[in-house]
Amino acid sequence: MSDTPFGFGLPPEEPENGDEGKKKDQESGGGQGPANPFGFGLTGAGGPGADNPLAAMFGSMNPTDLGAAFQQLGQMLSYEGGPVNWDMAKQIARQTVSQGTADGVKDSSVGPAERSAVEEAVRLADLWLDDATSLPSGAGSALAWSRAEWVEATLPVWQELVDPVAERVGAAMGDVLPEEMQAMAGPLIGMMRSMGGAMFGTQIGQAVGVLAGEVVGSTDVGLPLGPSGRAALLPVNVEAFGKDLGVPRDEVRLYLALREAAHQRLFAHVPWLRSHLFGAVEGYARGIKVDTAKLEDVVGQFDPQNPEEIQQALQQGMFQPEDTPEQKAALARLETALALVEGWVDAVVHAAAKPRLSSADALRETLRRRRATGGPAEQTFATLIGLELRPRRLRDASRLWASLTDAHGVDGRDALWAHPDMLPTASDLDDPDGFVHREQLDFSELDKMLGEAADGGSSEQPNLKKDQDGKGDGTE
Repeated sequence: MSDTPFGFGLPPEEPENGDEGKKKDQESGGGQGPANPFGFGLTGAGGPGADNPLAAMFGSMNPTDLGAAFQQLGQMLSYEGGPVNWDMAKQIARQTVSQGTADGVKDSSVGPAERSAVEEAVRLADLWLDDATSLPSGAGSALAWSRAEWVEATLPVWQELVDPVAERVGAAMGDVLPEEMQAMAGPLIGMMRSMGGAMFGTQIGQAVGVLAGEVVGSTDVGLPLGPSGRAALLPVNVEAFGKDLGVPRDEVRLYLALREAAHQRLFAHVPWLRSHLFGAVEGYARGIKVDTAKLEDVVGQFDPQNPEEIQQALQQGMFQPEDTPEQKAALARLETALALVEGWVDAVVHAAAKPRLSSADALRETLRRRRATGGPAEQTFATLIGLELRPRRLRDASRLWASLTDAHGVDGRDALWAHPDMLPTASDLDDPDGFVHREQLDFSELDKMLGEAADGGSSEQPNLKKDQDGKGDGTE
């Protein structure tokens, strides 16, 4: 089974000859082509079962396999929910977690000692971050999760991220038949959507289960996947991350706690940021087109005995982004926003850790290389929505935030989060010096007016700017 739920893949590394290499790779069926989003089988022309699909489906199965096949088919056809069968996704994710990772490490319950160590690391991390950012603590509690607990806690957010993309595919499944036949084929369309929801659930569940074996916290993808205000680390994965680094375990845990706590501060005290990111994901999803002709071929030659052939059939590209200004803008908006989030965290954590941890530089570079070689964050996000977050943008963003700190101080840097229009753009990442020394617009009055209009005269949004005396008034 492929671990690319929506047919998006991510190449292990960039081709040496750039865009030309990407083009050739796509033409040959490799690279970032679709994988197996539906799990259907496909018989080739003249292959087994070409003349008798029922014989191909059931003829060679023994009674045990036949019963299991009917049971699975029944589960697929009985689903009547949204574009993804999330009950099945959770079941598959839990099963994947229970199998352990490729290196043989199994999931385990978190003991009192590990829980206490995580709580202490997050507490100390928050103290250090007080000197590195003007944003106050955003973690009301610190949690130590097993891999299974991470799956349970993050699935609601995965649903919010994935459903817009899956909805595009579900709509396309209803368009496979000609219009004149759709009125007579209601049950068939419903069956196809049910099967699609189940197949999506299976693929997403597997991807989330694999990711649970790699992530070290709740914010590895640069998005708030866990409950608001709760910093979380996975002790078993933190241990695996630091295994061969030659760094004391406590320092590894503390550095990762710094990153988790920094993310929590940003998402807790920049109220518009979450909706900004998720809105960009939805905007990007709206521009995805589905090759209904290819989908029609797939459905018409359904053969459950050959599930791998469908992957080859779909490698040529079922999902294609719209080449429109709106789609390009949505993609740029999402890439830039995520880069700014991760760049800010990188800069702030380095400022807090450098004077205190001898291993700060090594740990920082290890995490950067993890991203550059296709770590869990980039791979999973690219798998789910076809977006590759370029590591170069993360480094550029980190340098820009560091330059802003040097030029305007911690308060001046963090004040830019007060309004999305004040943030650097993609072009600013190309020219960080120009942005750093450009006179910034003050949106505090605009924020005040918008806040008063929204809640009837008072705003609960904290003011991230300082007044002339250097003291924040705590209001908008």
